[in-house]
Amino acid sequence: MSIYKFKNSDILLNYVKTYPQNNFFIYNSKAYYNYKPQISGAFTSSITCVEPGFVSLYELNIDRNETQTGFIYPFITKNGTLSSFKTVTTTEFDSEFDYGDTITGSYPLSSSLYRNYYQTGQSRPHINSLENTLNYYKNISTHYSYSSSLGNKANQELTLISIPSIFFGKQIKKRSVKLDFYITGSLIGTLEDKNANGELIQTAPYGSTGSGSTAGVVLYNEGFIILTGSWKLENGIARDYISDTDNLLTSSWIYFGNGINGDIKTQAGSLSDVSYNLYFEGTHTIPTITLFAHAPRGELNHSNNPTYIKYSTSSSFATSSTSFVESNVLEIKNTVYSQYDEPTGSFQKQTFISKVGIYDENKNLIGIAKLAKPVKKTEERDLTFKLKIDL
Repeated sequence: MSIYKFKNSDILLNYVKTYPQNNFFIYNSKAYYNYKPQISGAFTSSITCVEPGFVSLYELNIDRNETQTGFIYPFITKNGTLSSFKTVTTTEFDSEFDYGDTITGSYPLSSSLYRNYYQTGQSRPHINSLENTLNYYKNISTHYSYSSSLGNKANQELTLISIPSIFFGKQIKKRSVKLDFYITGSLIGTLEDKNANGELIQTAPYGSTGSGSTAGVVLYNEGFIILTGSWKLENGIARDYISDTDNLLTSSWIYFGNGINGDIKTQAGSLSDVSYNLYFEGTHTIPTITLFAHAPRGELNHSNNPTYIKYSTSSSFATSSTSFVESNVLEIKNTVYSQYDEPTGSFQKQTFISKVGIYDENKNLIGIAKLAKPVKKTEERDLTFKLKIDL
């Protein structure tokens, strides 16, 4: 086996930026991610064991249930290393577990949108924790200001939609956010960040109430949408947007996403004529390494494969009490192509390269590149293989 060292010119480092699309359709207290339906399995109504609109982070416990198949789960044995799960507090670790006890966790772990709705004057720790972040961006738009003439986010009625980073990666792509509000399938409002400054401006229907007004902001890097637009999007029917049948409300942007996972979730069926759609694109930066592996002229033309030796060649050897000697004259099989059945072409050493191994500095095999079709290597030919690795 021949090993060659990569030169500096043989290694290229690049970054590929991608913009994966994310679409959440919310209807009847359920969210559907990228229009994926709920698929049932042999042992569960949801083959991923998570609700619609959620993603299973490690895709564990696929088509399993607690009764028939049982669930796999993580566990740690309490010992002198004091290792535990982050969800176990120090007090629980000291008082509830003895040395030798097994501390268990649970799978699957899942993630989806989360909605917090705050009424006027209601305590809002999530919003308060974003005060410095919002004020940091107010030089981009005054609508980011935590408190200004446009409103005070410390006590005004608003909705916070949290988007986990697993959906958008590094940041939400600017100009990609779009919110649609539907009543009985008819569009009554659309918000877009058309200026790429985080302002969610109502752009449709054309000429509707609030058209051209800013109904909220997007925190691109942090993954939050704050909706403050309280104007009526329709005239007529009032609905139970806050799980309070004595306080029915007319549709507005602060009620967008009602029914999805969050602190207030309307009972299924009570808003069967209302639906929402949230679309955005993420930003993922993928490090890429391109390697050029060279097969020089006049080299790599011998194989250790037994079929490289002519079948009729004698493999005789001599042994004694002190030695083992094989024949040093072994005829190489002529594999040169000929258009006739029996005769072969003029002899020429040739091999067929089917794999390229990648080793670290300690000569440990860390990767193998397999060719779809073996490449013929002759003595007068030099080859270069382009290898690409996404990290």
